[in-house]
Amino acid sequence: MTSSGKKVCFMTGASGVLGSEIALSIAGQGYTIFFTWHSSEEIAAQMLEKIRWISPESQMIRCDVSKPSDISNAFLVFLQQFDRLDLLVTSASNFFSTPLPDVTEQEWDSLVNTNLKGTFFTMQEAVRIMQKQSFVSRIISITDISADLVWRNFAPYTVSKSGIQHLTRVFAKTFAPTILVNSIAPGTITLNPEKDVETEQEMIIKIPLKRLGDPLDVIRTIIFLLESDYITGQVIYVDGGRLLR
Repeated sequence: MTSSGKKVCFMTGASGVLGSEIALSIAGQGYTIFFTWHSSEEIAAQMLEKIRWISPESQMIRCDVSKPSDISNAFLVFLQQFDRLDLLVTSASNFFSTPLPDVTEQEWDSLVNTNLKGTFFTMQEAVRIMQKQSFVSRIISITDISADLVWRNFAPYTVSKSGIQHLTRVFAKTFAPTILVNSIAPGTITLNPEKDVETEQEMIIKIPLKRLGDPLDVIRTIIFLLESDYITGQVIYVDGGRLLR
């Protein structure tokens, strides 16, 4: 079990493209990382190796966040290894197109159960630990600006992200003042080096700052929240002004 002086972060989605950048940055802030993975043990193992170069005590566990029983088990293992929880980051997410009016129950469940249900039960397990501690802890949920946009072909996905933002406010109000709960909603983040140039330019036209985002833009916001102790219940948009009306 880690000593009580070492900060610990429980994170979902740390082996994703953006999530991996977030996990490495949090490790660089002095946190031990305990993260979940689901679909690829090889990718997760590679991610763990990178994190351990920065934070040697970090660990991972397989967990399907759409199943509350998996989440409960992950936290049970977590508590066997660590004696504190300073930070929860929920980044696990499922994303694919679901054009109306042909959305199936399976598609709905795949998106909403992973994104919204999974986030809720992960947050709930985390606060059960956090509320017993004598120090301030934090929860940061990663959503995106689709929660405030009308994407015709992504109804279940956008509903799930909107729900997470509402959960952020509910948890913030319920567990203040010792647990700070906030959400970060990125816009389009530059992640794929093989993007279609024409499509990219169409996106940039809609962004007042005239560029796509970068993982560093999200990471700076996370660090800001880690250093702030008077912000809770907020959704911070990292979108280059995309939502400005």
